Amino acid sequence: MKLYRTLHGILLEKENQYYRLHESDWDTVVNRDELHDWLITQTESLLLLPFNDGSPMPEVVAPIGTQEVWASGVTYFRSREARMEESEKAGGGSFYDRVYSAERPELFFKSNAWRVVGGSGEVRIRKDSGWDVPEPELTLFATSSGKLVGYTIGNDMSSRSIEGENPLYLPQAKSYDGSAALGPCLYVTAEPLSPETEISIAIIRKGEEVFGNTVLLSQMKRKPDELLGFLFREMAFPTGVYLMTGTGIIPPSEFTLKSGDKIYITIEPIGTLVNTVG
Repeated sequence: MKLYRTLHGILLEKENQYYRLHESDWDTVVNRDELHDWLITQTESLLLLPFNDGSPMPEVVAPIGTQEVWASGVTYFRSREARMEESEKAGGGSFYDRVYSAERPELFFKSNAWRVVGGSGEVRIRKDSGWDVPEPELTLFATSSGKLVGYTIGNDMSSRSIEGENPLYLPQAKSYDGSAALGPCLYVTAEPLSPETEISIAIIRKGEEVFGNTVLLSQMKRKPDELLGFLFREMAFPTGVYLMTGTGIIPPSEFTLKSGDKIYITIEPIGTLVNTVG
């Protein structure tokens, strides 16, 4: 099932049928440990909406209320290699090698809810950075109790030039206005995603694809429950939290985003997150 947050309420998609929930507060709806079962019961009393026949849906916004967005680093081998390459001159290459094999994962704060961009929104590259990339990431949603109840797609926009200059600059490289995108929905399922789930990205510039790649979820070294376990060790999240799980897709060193680029990140069965670089 898919939950969409729109300008006119919360929509539920189940088996290609659409319903509008009676409850309009996103935080209240999603912060349920039994969210999947609760949504099933809702469909029993809700009327089908007219755009089941192809009529346009209300405008969809980012599937987030007041939650924070956190992120994980160096969870794929390719990410480890890229981080080591970009920080080698600054003497930080070994940091990423060590965190990849360490028991404790790298976790960092990514964004407040009000900075998050939804599908069709504009992400940004920093004006003081010359090497910028999107990072396509499976993103977990956990309730305030720490239970994983859903997934969405995340774009962890990153300044490789700033992070590569010094690993201590990570907050500036990762957290700024327009640096995080989520969407198009919150995918709620009773079963974990298959390890064969594909994460793909395509970057279109002036009508042509300038970069594209795909990675399987099975290539992620850290497991979702492991990452959430560390995140919840000493922190509370009253309305739940989103956690980006890292990327296994890194564009080549000669590639950088430009204003006007369109970024398409697809994870089935969640959907496709589409953003334009502003």
